[in-house]
Amino acid sequence: MLEVAAIDADYGGVPILRGVSLAVAPGEVVCVMGRNGAGKSTLLKAILGLARVTAGKVTLGGTELTGLPPHRVPGHGIGYVPQGRRLFAELTVAENLEIGLMTRRKGAATREKVLGLFPRLRERLGQVSGTLSGGEQQMLAIARALCLEPSALLLDEPTEGLQPSMIALIRETVLRLKAEGVAVVLVEQRIEAVLSVADRVVFLVNGEVAETLAAEGLDPRAEVFQRYVGV
Repeated sequence: MLEVAAIDADYGGVPILRGVSLAVAPGEVVCVMGRNGAGKSTLLKAILGLARVTAGKVTLGGTELTGLPPHRVPGHGIGYVPQGRRLFAELTVAENLEIGLMTRRKGAATREKVLGLFPRLRERLGQVSGTLSGGEQQMLAIARALCLEPSALLLDEPTEGLQPSMIALIRETVLRLKAEGVAVVLVEQRIEAVLSVADRVVFLVNGEVAETLAAEGLDPRAEVFQRYVGV
């Protein structure tokens, strides 16, 4: 269980999150939605220790992560795919995967499992990652995070700028991880993409949780999306 309990978080002393709480069970997908500047990415960064948590706490499986240096958090089983992918562009596909494997001392069996999810990456293991297409780079960013064998995965706008076939692949990957018992937190703006995978939707407004709803039965045209996400 990933639990965020009433956290406040800031950047350089500027408050961003206020009393945000969130719990994600194994095998559950919780989507976080809101307008630009609502605090969605900051929430993920606060879980990772990349944004300073000034109140409340973050725990995974009962282990408190609050206050840990950011480089130690993934070792506890949290994978992170940031917006914009953030690959090591000058390294090959294989080398990027190796960095993921080293984080929790995983080996060949884990790499094979991950490449089974993304066969196209197997064909490009020797290719410099900065020369991949946008969709392939997103595959690699997710694959690198999965090399940790995470119990929780944080995805920040994973479908941004991708063609429909890549979006479908990411959806299938999220559903597979869900079936394997991974807790997933997904920041996403595409309503259809959210409703196809989510168990619950959390709406953020000005750094606070405004509403949390079950995804089942929500219509993409529902007024709640216009209220919290629409321009």
